[in-house]
Amino acid sequence: MVNVTLKERLLNALEGKEVDKIPVCSVTQTGIVELMDKVGVFWPEAHSDPELMAKLAIANYELSGLEAVRIPYCLTVLGEAMGCEIKMGTKNRQPSVIGHPYPIDLEGASIPMDLLQKSRIPAVLEAIKIIRDKIGPDVPIIGGMEGPVTLASDLVSVKSFMKWSLKKTDLFEQVLDLATDAAIIYANAMVEAGADIISVADPVASPDLMGPDFFKKFFQARLQQFSSSVDSVTVLHICGNVNPILSYMADCGFEGLSVEEKIGSPKKAKEVIGNRARLVGNISSPFTLLPGPVEKIKAEAKQALSEGVDVLAPGCGIAPMTPLENIKAMVAARDEFYA
Repeated sequence: MVNVTLKERLLNALEGKEVDKIPVCSVTQTGIVELMDKVGVFWPEAHSDPELMAKLAIANYELSGLEAVRIPYCLTVLGEAMGCEIKMGTKNRQPSVIGHPYPIDLEGASIPMDLLQKSRIPAVLEAIKIIRDKIGPDVPIIGGMEGPVTLASDLVSVKSFMKWSLKKTDLFEQVLDLATDAAIIYANAMVEAGADIISVADPVASPDLMGPDFFKKFFQARLQQFSSSVDSVTVLHICGNVNPILSYMADCGFEGLSVEEKIGSPKKAKEVIGNRARLVGNISSPFTLLPGPVEKIKAEAKQALSEGVDVLAPGCGIAPMTPLENIKAMVAARDEFYA
């Protein structure tokens, strides 16, 4: 494999093909305060301005050595376009949903005809084009977004979502279908803009919040519909200890499954998923990457590599206060592993 590009290596790894070495990147958020200070680009402005969004994302690739550029930095872009009220956060705090358009029922709920022109979606699409223009064709771009389950709960509120799951399953399924359709439209728009991989973070689908039976009965089919309808390689990230649903996740059709350290052994996880998907992770973001030290990061990364992860990555979104040195240590560990 002479002169393999970063894009070829990552796509090959996610598609289960042979690679010269395991790629190292983040399929989750990459904005950190130290990078903001270095390049003069800050949250919350970088969530809305495509030039700033692109500049901060490229900075992590250029300065840390992560082998992909990933945007945006939150899980609220599509929700805002669908009518959620968003608190835009601060320099070290991500945006969050604080208001829901359909907390009582779904009367009037629909996908706006101009969805791709609403709120920050145009900024994300433009940022992807800017990134491609600046980094060239050989570096992979990862477009991140909230998954259909999380979007559905944002549209109606977690309280209503949980309540409907038990008492109003017709509304529960309707909002899941609405969210799935919207997610597919947005994901394909990112692909058309130049994203090579779509990374879906769906924390509300975690068994920490809703039991495995809900995943199998309600969520799996929607995630299958998403993966089969998006014109790119896809990665599914679900937070928490996903061992109870890991086999169900592997049947959802995503090329990659991104998992936290809470799953325990990557080797055992690989045995569960077999050749149905590739394993992405699982260096602890809050307990290893954020506090360090470098030696612990390297040890955890090399352990994950030795146990067979297909893509070495943070187990969840990189905490904004994570030192750049610590991200570089994860990359260095991969290089040392193959030295």
